[in-house]
Amino acid sequence: MGGEIRALSLYEGFFSGGARILHSDVLAGLHGRGQSHRVLSLHGQARREATVQRMEDDACYRKLVAAGLAVSALRSGSTGPAAFDSLELAAFERAVSDVDVVLTLKEQPLRLVNQADVRKPVITCLHRSDPENQGAALDSLRVAVATGVVAALVCCAESTRDAYRAAGIPDSLLEVIPNGVDLRRFRPDRVARARFRRSVGIGAAAPVIVFAARYDEMKNVPLFLAAASAFLAARPDAHVVLCGAGMTAANPLLADDLAAVGLETSARLHRLGVRDDPQVLFAAADVVALTSAFGEAAPLCLIEGMMCGAVPVATAVGDCPAIVAGRGLLTGSDPLAIADAWCEALARRPEFAPALRAARAEFGRRRMIASYARLIRRVSTRVPLGMAA
Repeated sequence: MGGEIRALSLYEGFFSGGARILHSDVLAGLHGRGQSHRVLSLHGQARREATVQRMEDDACYRKLVAAGLAVSALRSGSTGPAAFDSLELAAFERAVSDVDVVLTLKEQPLRLVNQADVRKPVITCLHRSDPENQGAALDSLRVAVATGVVAALVCCAESTRDAYRAAGIPDSLLEVIPNGVDLRRFRPDRVARARFRRSVGIGAAAPVIVFAARYDEMKNVPLFLAAASAFLAARPDAHVVLCGAGMTAANPLLADDLAAVGLETSARLHRLGVRDDPQVLFAAADVVALTSAFGEAAPLCLIEGMMCGAVPVATAVGDCPAIVAGRGLLTGSDPLAIADAWCEALARRPEFAPALRAARAEFGRRRMIASYARLIRRVSTRVPLGMAA
């Protein structure tokens, strides 16, 4: 097959999160370079983390459209029955009729693929290390594998491959393509650092911890805030910045968590919500923190933060130990230990700086996009098992 490959990606919806950012970046990098990509979202809006997010307002949607991709939604709202009706199935079948390969962002959209009896090879992109916590999605994946419709499974981390292998998914389908980021965007930036700090009232020399995460159980926000309380008490010159879906004053759950640790009125804790410019926050940071309890694979926030010069401090979930090794610190799940690790990271920041600079070659997106391109080309020539006419 020497012509342009046509691919359709299926999203559950557009909402703030590392997996969507990563996948959208991949598609933007592939489109128009021997491949033609489109995106179909199952839902036109999402209601998550105390936030309603319209597809058209999402940064990933805007990135894809700006790159020339067609993006549409099967359902206008954020909910709907588990089964798709005849009109929805017909719309999906039209969308997939002229493509060579289908990609699904995580396993959730496979319920549509399974119901529609798709006769195109499917690549499912996996971005977590806890398949058992994905509810019915793991069952959908098992059905798609059993029927032969899945031609390959992209794992963004070794921990992802290990977890899905342990869940009974055939090893022959699992291929690791490590996450990467745009190094032109994520880089140390003194001007952006100074401008952001001025905009939120943070002094040029003040220590800054950034926590970029949605308000979700896996992120262990109460643990982070308990550590932040101890850290701010120990470092009266420091600031803590929260960004991500649900990280706003409008989220009552976050307000309760802040009140529980005495930070509800702190002027040194900044709740910024969803941001389209995470590179600015990371450039302004000294430490990028992660306190997740489970589910992480290769967290994009750690990689992006490191590429901007922030020292990573993370709990040992997913591939975090490999990402952080020699470049930052791993910590347990005790708030005081985490606060102490942040203080240590601040003190050792000059020591970690050479390793963070050297890591740029490993975590750039060029090899990631080339690996996706090769896999899509290889899979596009296949007839799915059990689907031959």
